[in-house]
Amino acid sequence: MNKPVDSSPGQDWIDSGRIESAVGEILAAVGENSAREGLRETPQRVARMYGELFAGMHENAGAHLEVQFDENHRELVLFRDVRFYSLCEHHLLPFFGVAHIAYIPGGHITGLSKVVRAFKALSARPQVQERLGSQMADLMMEKLAPLGAAVVVEARHMCMEMRGVRAPGSLITTSALRGAFETRESTRMEFFTLIKGERSAL
Repeated sequence: MNKPVDSSPGQDWIDSGRIESAVGEILAAVGENSAREGLRETPQRVARMYGELFAGMHENAGAHLEVQFDENHRELVLFRDVRFYSLCEHHLLPFFGVAHIAYIPGGHITGLSKVVRAFKALSARPQVQERLGSQMADLMMEKLAPLGAAVVVEARHMCMEMRGVRAPGSLITTSALRGAFETRESTRMEFFTLIKGERSAL
């Protein structure tokens, strides 16, 4: 009988037995001895790892943005250099970097940590960078009803660095602009100027 990876919330949906069997098959297929000391517990470790890396699959990212406060602030709110890690769905190799997330409130704001939590939930699932940024921008528009939302993601992809074209250090940048960020050049330029500005020593 398969057991969950662990008993922590959000992890019990993982079928650890199937993952362990699959990892064992992969090790055998590449000619490894899965019984040797260094690999003996690897299938279990990989199952636990996937429980963490894919936790966002069963998390409602939008729920984080439902915590709101009435506030007549209608200027740009920017979350710069939000570090993240995700797994590319094409090769299940990591891509990681920073996201710059902004919105212009339309009469109410959300808790500062809630925006970051929503983005982390979206990144903790099989992803592609282009979709990740668009999902976050669309989610803010849906849940916060802001005047505009913008997301820029800058990331390195191990599927490009470790294999294939083998281009170490390549940085992929994607953007998703909604509302005022898409229709007003001055708003768009303010956003891009701020995310390219000098980093604070804080």
